Amino acid sequence: VSDLDAKIAQLKADRVYKRLNYLDSPQAPRVQMEGRGEVLILSSNNYLGLSDEPSVIEAGHEGLRKFGAGTASVRFICGTFTIHRELEDTLARFVGTEASLSFVSAWNANEGFTATIAQEGDFIVSDALNHASIIDSMRLAKAISKCTTAVYKHGDMDDLRAKLAAAKGAKRRLIWTDGIFSMEGAIAKLPDILQIARDSDSIVAVDDSHSTGVLGKTGRGTAEHFGVLGEVDVITSTLGKALGGAAGGFVAGSNAVADYLTQRSRPQLFSNALPPTVATSALAAVRFVEQHPERVQALRENTLYFRGAIAEAGFKPLPGETPIIPIIVGETASAIQMSDMLLDNGVFVTGFGYPVVPQGQARVRCQISAAHTRADLDQAVEAFKKVGAKLGII
Repeated sequence: VSDLDAKIAQLKADRVYKRLNYLDSPQAPRVQMEGRGEVLILSSNNYLGLSDEPSVIEAGHEGLRKFGAGTASVRFICGTFTIHRELEDTLARFVGTEASLSFVSAWNANEGFTATIAQEGDFIVSDALNHASIIDSMRLAKAISKCTTAVYKHGDMDDLRAKLAAAKGAKRRLIWTDGIFSMEGAIAKLPDILQIARDSDSIVAVDDSHSTGVLGKTGRGTAEHFGVLGEVDVITSTLGKALGGAAGGFVAGSNAVADYLTQRSRPQLFSNALPPTVATSALAAVRFVEQHPERVQALRENTLYFRGAIAEAGFKPLPGETPIIPIIVGETASAIQMSDMLLDNGVFVTGFGYPVVPQGQARVRCQISAAHTRADLDQAVEAFKKVGAKLGII
């Protein structure tokens, strides 16, 4: 560790050092930031505004009162709570599968799924822009099972077909894709992927972490968006974004998938279950979405409004229809500088650079919430115009 101080100093010298901003209020469109007072948030995954929804908060309180702080061990060792079963049954129904299994994070869910399911002789292929948790889950699976892996060009169905054709001798073939790509805001070509999977006898796994509660008429994700609910083999997602924003993730699929992960997934066998207060608040969040589809529509309308306003202001966001709206600025230092200047103007939006995104494609990533008012979005656009003009971007 002797060289860590030097590496940190270099990050600061290169102006790519990340500083934490501390909040002293619930996650919401406007928060209280330590040292700055009220700040408008445009960088949260709180897509439906449920992080401070009273019914979700009260459900968490009730879970804590009824079940205590946690399981105090692994589920199969000391017992699992009924709330976990209820949550998992509800999540499976919501995303259109037979069963689901909860994990303490979506990262754990992806890692637990890929590394447990993969066997020697299997082939796993991943979109080039998939989330780091999918990438690392494949690395782990390869190290454990000696399966083979490949990456296809982002959204390139011809390249996907070619990669699968080259692996036609594999025992099983698994296609891994994000539903919404978190740094681009692009949506996976799921109908094409499903057809390719049928043609090549492959399994499809979709990480819907940024799609659950966002895509589809009722927020049920990428499959609902494309009218293929129930046709995806495996869906993983998070409870830490649109569904309350606390923590946790899940794998949803057939009864056999959920049961096998219960028996063999190492994150299940060697770590505690999801805290019951999180399970109860997440369950309340799912039920809220089911009962209030208008919240999903409000997100869609806010997204459309902001995309139009920011383009009219002279910026060129990546095209799309999701509430992830990246504005490309080039170098990492420029993205961080723009983020800092926006915060000085009362808008908290994060700049991303290498290695999170490729070199030269650093960006400020805006994320819209159903809870934003038009006044919030107008304020954000005015701040962008002011900062963009100073930096010579517009």
